[in-house]
Amino acid sequence: MKQIVIVTESRRGLTADLAALLARHGLNIETLDAEEVAGTDVVTLTVDQYNRALTVLRDAGYPAVTEDALVIRVRDEPGALAKIALQLKEADVHLRSLRIIRRGNGWGVVAISTEQVAAAKAALKDLLITE
Repeated sequence: MKQIVIVTESRRGLTADLAALLARHGLNIETLDAEEVAGTDVVTLTVDQYNRALTVLRDAGYPAVTEDALVIRVRDEPGALAKIALQLKEADVHLRSLRIIRRGNGWGVVAISTEQVAAAKAALKDLLITE
């Protein structure tokens, strides 16, 4: 799965501006996570037309970068993420990000981003949905 990440100086209305820009270009946001950390906004999103969205965002002046993510399926229960994090730690895999994308019917779908993709795939091979 491809994610788009935008890291920029924090400002009011950033998420609204991004959503409106993508909508004007007929792009559908599938997932979005927006956080403010010490004066910096970090927005991570997936869209229905990845390449087009990346171009639209960059042309509008947003510092959009690409990030690959592994998508896994886990039980929606206490300790499930701890188990995943421990498996990655034991495989000496450093996480860039871990996001819960969806929850329902006793299951969760989680996106994991790391520079050590092969090691993460090996550690989580039984849980992988997509690469």
